[in-house]
Amino acid sequence: MTLPSPDLLRADTLLLEPGQLLLPEGPQPDMAVVVAQGRFTCVGPRERVRQQHPQLTPVPLPDRLLMPGLIDAHTHLTQALGKSLAFGEPSEIFRRIWVPMEQSLRPRAAWLSAKLASLEALRGGFTTVVDAGTRSEEGLDQIAQAVREAGIRCVLALTCNDLGHPEGDAAFDTLSRRAAQHLARFEDDPLVHPSVAVSIPEVATDRMLRHLAGLARESGRLFQTHANEHLVAVERSLVARGLRPIELLAECGALNACTLLAHATLLTPSELGLLCEHGAAVAYNPVASQWKGNAVLDALQLHERGVPFALGTDGTRYDGLRLMDAAEATQRIAYGLARGDSSCGGGWMWLDHATHRAAEACGLAQVTGRIAEGLAADFLLLDLDVPEMQPSWDLSWELVRLADRGQIDAVFVQGALRLWRGWPTDWDARALMAEVREVAREDIARAPIQRVHRTADVHRRHAGG
Repeated sequence: MTLPSPDLLRADTLLLEPGQLLLPEGPQPDMAVVVAQGRFTCVGPRERVRQQHPQLTPVPLPDRLLMPGLIDAHTHLTQALGKSLAFGEPSEIFRRIWVPMEQSLRPRAAWLSAKLASLEALRGGFTTVVDAGTRSEEGLDQIAQAVREAGIRCVLALTCNDLGHPEGDAAFDTLSRRAAQHLARFEDDPLVHPSVAVSIPEVATDRMLRHLAGLARESGRLFQTHANEHLVAVERSLVARGLRPIELLAECGALNACTLLAHATLLTPSELGLLCEHGAAVAYNPVASQWKGNAVLDALQLHERGVPFALGTDGTRYDGLRLMDAAEATQRIAYGLARGDSSCGGGWMWLDHATHRAAEACGLAQVTGRIAEGLAADFLLLDLDVPEMQPSWDLSWELVRLADRGQIDAVFVQGALRLWRGWPTDWDARALMAEVREVAREDIARAPIQRVHRTADVHRRHAGG
């Protein structure tokens, strides 16, 4: 059966009857939802929902899965203009590529990057992105504007690195004031959720780390930092402070239930114990580990120990369905093969940590992540009537290993139709792409980027390929 027109799906109130509804306990048939004022107002068996809402005309979606929008727990929205510059590069590319590139972005380029990344994320099934902070001085305003225009939910971090700051010792007071203003400014924003961050623990004083983590806990927001991402980062912390990054965070009182650590790949048993003790969460970035990492996080161990974690892209590739596949495959190759574990989470675990458990890890459990009454109507309509999904024996596993973003018919955020078959319904994505191509040439060209490896075509010529 063909889908209804997008105009019908723009109605203020919708009664949707999908072929399957993805709930925390798994896919369920014969269910219906009512969407009104940006939220799910009724979720339940089809006949009961119909009886409770006789004034609404049901919208049948027989071959579609209605599922929660996916959550990208770690990304950098102002890096989208240079994403392929990092291919084939060794670890810690932030020093040679991301920092100089972001610092060179003019306001318009920062806006273009954030809006392009938001479009890519929506096309990949993400209805929420967690931005870890930008090095662009004017980037925050541009990101906030871009995500609102694109219609994606965003956790937006203000970076507060006080070590090496031009203001010296006075930087603590300046950055603390900015952090409080940032949290207050977006307190009631429907799509932008404020957060505070330091890039890595070694670029902030203990006082700043403790203050930001406490500020996040008091306000119910996230404190974000990268930790244990690369071997060099661990060694640098040991040399400078005599402690590994996560040990340093615990020592200065910066680990709590509002702390979100990006990567945390190089975990010792004692550091794992610290995460359990303090309730800190982790963003697991499997594609980043594959492309530029030194190690792979044992996500299954986090799950079994009850450490909150969510899947993140690190800005590598905004495709949520491929991300779940990468997470399971990376876990299996790095750990499952050696242990004889052919399941590595049973499929359902990766779905959970891309949706409702991701929301818990990112401080958004009361906002999004589930198809549940009262939560924001952030969801996808996924086409199941494709050859790759026939016959269907185990839909949860099939979503992890077989589904792709080409099956996403519609993306809704806050109850509004944002994308229809891959393209925005209320703004011109082609015009954005044309401007990206024009502006990126100039802004990227003037950035003092240092690449270690040649581009693929140049490498081919030198390799005699």
